[in-house]
Amino acid sequence: MSIYLDYAATAPMTPELMAVYTDALAIVGNPSSVHQQGQHARVMVEEARAALAGLLGVDPMEVTFTSGGTESINTWIKGRVFSHRGTADGGEVYLVLTRAEHHATLDAVEWLEKQGFATPLWVEVDGDGVMDLDDLERVLGSVPAENIAGVTTLVANNEVGSIQPVASIVEMAREHGGIPVHCDAIQAFGQMPLNLSELGADAMSISAHKLGGPVGIGALVMPRDAAPIETLLHGGSQQPSRSGTLDAAGAHVFAHAAQHAIDSMVTRHEQLSQLRDLLLDGVAAVPGVEVRGSVFNRLPNNVHVTMEGASGEVALYLFDHEGVSVSTGSACQAGVAEESHVLRAMGCDSQTASSALRFTLGESTTQAEIEKVVELFPAIVEKARAASSR
Repeated sequence: MSIYLDYAATAPMTPELMAVYTDALAIVGNPSSVHQQGQHARVMVEEARAALAGLLGVDPMEVTFTSGGTESINTWIKGRVFSHRGTADGGEVYLVLTRAEHHATLDAVEWLEKQGFATPLWVEVDGDGVMDLDDLERVLGSVPAENIAGVTTLVANNEVGSIQPVASIVEMAREHGGIPVHCDAIQAFGQMPLNLSELGADAMSISAHKLGGPVGIGALVMPRDAAPIETLLHGGSQQPSRSGTLDAAGAHVFAHAAQHAIDSMVTRHEQLSQLRDLLLDGVAAVPGVEVRGSVFNRLPNNVHVTMEGASGEVALYLFDHEGVSVSTGSACQAGVAEESHVLRAMGCDSQTASSALRFTLGESTTQAEIEKVVELFPAIVEKARAASSR
């Protein structure tokens, strides 16, 4: 038996997309070369750029391909700070965010703080992991607006699945002197409608492998009139804000994966919501198990629970022994299981934050698989509790 419920870490590539990828890899040529083969690859890149732009409501030239979501987030956060420092007249530079962000954001901000480039201003989250708008109002008013390089926020939390009030965050930042806002949409893109032009944000980060595309390709989407950023990678100027040879095949498949995700969104949302709720009801029926994240405003494929008296890491290994792939949270911490910083930001104690399990569903998930997981869950919790009490 093999059941994969870790789509938030990476989504499997379908046979159809594998065929698209294989065909694209056969195209020989550097997209920046001027000969015909190079220009064939360039056409593939620009068609992919246009397709993604159309899905997000922006101009094609406002899409910059990156090596993935982490680079995209780092490019905006660091690039924005470096650009802002050039106009800050030596004053303090601030970034506004919550402690429940993805580590790609938190670690980038920590590095900037250690180097003396910027100071974080922390906004509280509520018990569902949702940014507290009253606290955001307080934070934005605590320092001069001209000293704030930007606000960065998840669109949907990568661990507990709660959807953030992005439109309200953007509006509030705009009212406080037009402070730029960056959206980490890596978990949300393809799961919910997203239009950057309608949101009015300055930037959005997305990634292919969360959609079943290849690992190693993402994008930073920025309108032309957005707050400027400094380029981080130099050496060829293949794209206006990023140097580096373009991954033509990766971009091509990214666009195909995104188009499929958008085209199937309504049907998939209904299917996954039903399976999610079936799983939620099943696991929540076990005493001492609590669902985390917003119950009513969460991603359709996310189930996140904590288990009183049990280690999430132990439960993960027990599920793995049964052929079920789940996670304790983000898969981006070098494969090391640790207590959830998101749950700690939500007010949970250390033991609770170490007892988390995250189940994330995908297009190929079946009702039979969910029913099997629900069947296995009580015994796994019991065994994990027994192991944790030794």
